[in-house]
Amino acid sequence: MSKLNRKKDALDYHSMGRPGKIAVVPTKPYSSQRDLALAYSPGVAEPCLAIAENPEDAYKYTTKGNLVAVISNGTAVLGLGDIGAQAGKPVMEGKGLLFKIFADIDVFDLELDTKDVDQFVNIVKALEPTFGGINLEDIKAPECFEIERRLKEEMKIPVMHDDQHGTAIISGAALINACELQGKNIADVKIVVNGAGAAAISCTAMYVAVGAKKENIVMLDSKGVIRIDRETLDHSKAEWATTRDIHTLADAVKDADVFIGLSAADILSAEVLKTMAPNPIVLAMANPNPEIAYDLAIATRNDIIMGTGRSDYPNQVNNVLGFPYIFRGALDVRATAINEEMKIAAVKAIAELAKEPVPEEVNIAYNTNNIRFGKDYVIPKPTDPRLITEVSIAVAKAAIASGVARKTIDNWDAYREELRKRLGKDDGIMRQTTARAKNNPKRVVFAEADNYKTLRAAQIVKEEGIAHPILLGNGTKIKSLIEEYAFDLEDVTIIDPREETKTERFEKYVEHLYKKRQRRGLSKFDATQLMQNRNYFAASMVEFGDADTLISGLTRNYASTIKPALQVIGAKEGSRIAGMYMMLTQKGPLFFGDTTVNENPSPEELADITVLIEKAVRRFNISPRIALLSYSNFGANDGPVSSKVREAVRLLHKNNPDLVVDGELQANFALNKDLLESNFPFSTLNNKAANTLIFPNLESGNIAYKLLQEVGNAEAVGPILLGMNKPVHVLQLGSSVREIVNMVTIAVVDAQEREPSK
Repeated sequence: MSKLNRKKDALDYHSMGRPGKIAVVPTKPYSSQRDLALAYSPGVAEPCLAIAENPEDAYKYTTKGNLVAVISNGTAVLGLGDIGAQAGKPVMEGKGLLFKIFADIDVFDLELDTKDVDQFVNIVKALEPTFGGINLEDIKAPECFEIERRLKEEMKIPVMHDDQHGTAIISGAALINACELQGKNIADVKIVVNGAGAAAISCTAMYVAVGAKKENIVMLDSKGVIRIDRETLDHSKAEWATTRDIHTLADAVKDADVFIGLSAADILSAEVLKTMAPNPIVLAMANPNPEIAYDLAIATRNDIIMGTGRSDYPNQVNNVLGFPYIFRGALDVRATAINEEMKIAAVKAIAELAKEPVPEEVNIAYNTNNIRFGKDYVIPKPTDPRLITEVSIAVAKAAIASGVARKTIDNWDAYREELRKRLGKDDGIMRQTTARAKNNPKRVVFAEADNYKTLRAAQIVKEEGIAHPILLGNGTKIKSLIEEYAFDLEDVTIIDPREETKTERFEKYVEHLYKKRQRRGLSKFDATQLMQNRNYFAASMVEFGDADTLISGLTRNYASTIKPALQVIGAKEGSRIAGMYMMLTQKGPLFFGDTTVNENPSPEELADITVLIEKAVRRFNISPRIALLSYSNFGANDGPVSSKVREAVRLLHKNNPDLVVDGELQANFALNKDLLESNFPFSTLNNKAANTLIFPNLESGNIAYKLLQEVGNAEAVGPILLGMNKPVHVLQLGSSVREIVNMVTIAVVDAQEREPSK
């Protein structure tokens, strides 16, 4: 991707809609005068008085127990250096976003315009009544050490500088497991740490805490090996100074077992790597480019275990494996600190999790069935849903055992379930689907490629490794748009169907269409004319295996887009066609059908659609709980619609007894398990709300998803076309780039699932 595109995409992302990445959202009703009187004056006086009498009640009546401050002065922002507090704000907002999506922790980001340690400490100390925890971020060394030390001593809430301890915890887990796999005792390994900033020093301390010996460690900074005889050594570096007669990185690495990189790109050469001891461990964590390129390291040493900070290679040392869950556990027991015991508990929990059988949804996300503990999997994947339970629980237990918890947890099973419920499946469903698509990208025909949004989406899926785009449309216009917007698509195949008329491929496509439709009034001339239409041509490419799937519909209505696919490809034998939307809501994903195809299905057709959608929902590794909707509950009203739905449910219960399905139901009863149970305890849906809603006709389904999309702030992924003989997906008219990318991702996974079993 060109720098121009990357810069524009990043700026557009942060500025589109409401500027920034996070917002404050009310958690209590506020629509009536009574609500406002309770929220503010006079009702708010009661919790104020309760907290004045018992300060611990702040955790009961305010957000304090789930609120973390992400605080920085902007002196060491990512790889950008000292850019100032305000310039660092996008990073702090981003950290807040990660806290929320991974651990359901609310965040205020605070950027302090001061480099004075005393002033910084005093400001943060004064904020203690507001927050349940403090995450320090992007503060340069050595000031960061003093700031964290003082705040931990002087505050009674958890304080952690993630730049130091996050990388230390994750890389510590990786080191423990890598040593085990390489047959090395961590107490005996010789470790070289290249880098002497806050992260490097904290990492080194953590390795000692989990068993490494200080005398076996050599640290380097930009001047070379940190030796005891160096002049003007600050305290943080002096602690790791060596007496050995070595001076350069090459000297240090010779016969070493472990190389830890927290420095700069490409400073470890292949020649120096060859001098390491047998079965070496290299964690090269400089970003975006590691100290030695992954491919080069693997090619140089076939006995190596290699980790980086990058997501496109195995063993990514990613702080998101740690900090959300460390704070989650600390907050949930109202810890007064994040101490060494809690950090070590996190290290061990992460290390142990990598040894456990991987959940099927993680295998699915990475399109494999054999992720297992080994050289390419020494730490868990970021999409692993068990992190929130295993790490948070380990941290909470360590806080209680070490005496810093102000609240105990008696029922750990209940706490585990509470953690699971904190994040709806929607938190990870598209990330997991994207990871799966990336693992085996497919050839996707973009049938409307002479459009800016289509090309932008093609650029993204190519760059992210989700798909291999094929651009279909007016070739001259496509090339002009690529040049105008500097898209990195020059090496992508461009096809203009109008210029294909003399090719053997075109004739093959025409002949196929003619034979399928000749008894439906289609002449050979008509077939030739139609094949110049990009949707007919794209469908033919998929039909003949010249592409794996297609995306279209951005600029044309649904009917005119789906018709060519139906005529060229058609439905699976014995199957019905239906459309489904996945609605990503704050309470988790909801699946809606049929929203796009069947206008007024009969009871039999409605039952068939339900079975089709049930199978589709299962492909997302979700157990469908299905409600067939109407304006009536279980025969309360007789009418054509309610009777139709009731009959469809009867057929489903008779012919598909294993389905968890019921109806007819009003939508509020279907989605509210308590309401359903109290009024209709006999329902097969009781104890759990429905996650799959089947509408009685196209009109109601279409209205419902669009209302939820606009008023309910839900993200719509779809329409997902079901029942076709080959993978074809039709966009909403006027889809956004994000929606196109989501649909391409779904299309790729659909194509993967249709591949013959190996």
